[in-house]
Amino acid sequence: MDTTLKTLNAGALLRFQALQAEAVRAVTERFYATHGSVYEQFGPRGREACREDLAFHLEFLRPVLEFGLIQPMVDYLCWLNSVLVARSIPAKHLGQSLDWLAEFFAGHMDAAEGALVSATLQAVRTKFLEIGESPAAPPVSPEHWPETAAFEAALLEGNQREAMALVNRCIDDGHSLVEIELHVIQAALYGIGEKWQANQASVAQEHMATAIVQSIMTMALLRSQPPASIGKRVLLACVEGNNHGVGLRMVADAFQLAGWEVQYLGANVPTRALIGQVAAWKPNLVGLSVSFAQQLRVVKEVIAQLGAQNGVARPGVIIGGLAINRFNSLAGVVGADAYCADPRVALAYARETLKG
Repeated sequence: MDTTLKTLNAGALLRFQALQAEAVRAVTERFYATHGSVYEQFGPRGREACREDLAFHLEFLRPVLEFGLIQPMVDYLCWLNSVLVARSIPAKHLGQSLDWLAEFFAGHMDAAEGALVSATLQAVRTKFLEIGESPAAPPVSPEHWPETAAFEAALLEGNQREAMALVNRCIDDGHSLVEIELHVIQAALYGIGEKWQANQASVAQEHMATAIVQSIMTMALLRSQPPASIGKRVLLACVEGNNHGVGLRMVADAFQLAGWEVQYLGANVPTRALIGQVAAWKPNLVGLSVSFAQQLRVVKEVIAQLGAQNGVARPGVIIGGLAINRFNSLAGVVGADAYCADPRVALAYARETLKG
C-alpha cells in the first residue's frame, strides 16, 4: 500500500524546480568536502556521477511533491542501491544525500514549502531504510516459453540470425505474434534488464538487444496475415521523456493484427506534436506509455490538453508502461480512462469499450 503525502501547489513546484540545479551543486560539494577521500578515487567522472545521481533524486522527488505518492521514489532508491553495490561503488551515503537535500530546500524555500519538501525527503529516507536498502521487486516477467532462454542468449551474443530463427520456429508452430512477443521477446528483455542491474550485462548489450528485437518484430509482423479492417483507429505514443518504446510497439502489433488502423509514433514524442497528431487523425483511442514516475506530469498534461481540445468528444485514453504497471492506481491520478498491463489487456479493453 503506498503512502500518500501532502503536495506542493503549482507555484511552489516551480520554485522547487528553479532550485534543483543549485541543490545538486551544493550537495555535491558537501559530499566532496566531507567524504573526499572516498570519492576522489573515481577522478573527474566521480564528481559528474555524483551530480547525475543527485539530479535523478530530484527528478523522482518532483512527482512525489506533485502527486503525493512515495513508493516510486523509494523503489528508485532501492534500485540505485543495488546498481551501485553490483559495481562496487559506495552506496552507504544514499540516505545522507536525502538528509542534505532536505536541509538545502528547508533553507532556500519559504518556511512552509521548505518544511514540506524536507518532510517528504525524510519520509522517503525512512521508508527506504526500513526496506533495508534491498532492491525493489523487478517487473513481473511473462511466463517463459522453452525458446526464451535461447532467445535471450542470442540477443546477448548479438546473434540476430539465431534470434530470428527462434521466432520463425514459433510462428511455424502456429503461435501468434502477440504471444511470441510476450512470452519470448518481452520475457527475454526483462531477463537482460535484470542482468544489467546485477552488472552481468553491459549497456552495449542492452542496446544491441533492443535494436535486434525491433528488427525481428518488423520481420515477424510481415509474416503475419493482415486482417480485414474493423474501421477503428488507435494512436500510440511514448510521452515526452520516455525513450522505451518496445513494449508499446508490441501493443501496436496486437491492434494491427486485430484489424485496427494503427499510428505508432514511437518514443519520446513531444507533447505539442502528439496533441496535433490526435487532432489531425482523430483516433477512437489513444494509448500512452510511461516508464518513470517523473513522466507522470507529462502524461497528465497530455490528457488535460486532449480534454480541453475535444471536450466530451475526447478519445478514450489508456496508459501503460513500467511506472504504471507497478503502481496502476496512478492511472486515475493522471486522468486516464484505464490502465493496461500488456497488449492483450489493452485490446480487450478497447473491444469492450468501443465494441471493436
